[in-house]
Amino acid sequence: MAVTGWLESLRAAEKTALLQDGRRKVHYLFPDGKEMAEEYDEKTSELRVRKWRVKSALGALGQWQIEVGEPALPGAGSLGPELITESNSNPIFMRKDTKMSFQWRIRNLPYPKDVYSVCVDQKERCVVVRTTNKKYYKKFSIPDLDRYQLPLDDSSLSFAHANCTLIISYQKPKEVLVAESNLQKELKKVQTAHSSDGDCTTQ
Repeated sequence: MAVTGWLESLRAAEKTALLQDGRRKVHYLFPDGKEMAEEYDEKTSELRVRKWRVKSALGALGQWQIEVGEPALPGAGSLGPELITESNSNPIFMRKDTKMSFQWRIRNLPYPKDVYSVCVDQKERCVVVRTTNKKYYKKFSIPDLDRYQLPLDDSSLSFAHANCTLIISYQKPKEVLVAESNLQKELKKVQTAHSSDGDCTTQ
């Protein structure tokens, strides 16, 4: 029922689609004023970017918050706090999904694989990453499972380590795969705008 509820909210949102640079870019405007922008690979339909923007209590547009995709480049856009950059050696956390899995990459983690522990915290509905040498600790949620109101399953979680990057994968439940397939069918029905319409490429 929850899966259907999220799909219905996507169907009800005002949508604008744009094909550009090999990507299908879709902008959603929800009745509560929230905005979501997604970018899919045009050939594979894999999600490359998902970001959210909400209005403040006074109605001003906030900054885009990236859920999936590369972190915003420091200093990009208007002058602001993003110009205060962290050291290049600090761990960089990002999400980059595949067709069958939710996937996260944490760069700049040089420790061997046997140092890491990755598990599900059922009570807090999140994934916990820690190291036995106590050099790194992080908790993060899986918003998709929260929106679909699906349980987290330890058996769906796996991780690998290569080139100083920890790669964490969570196999998508069949309910999510079906919902994503249905959504792609819906998006193909959305009238595609001309490339001059930049609404759904707002950074």
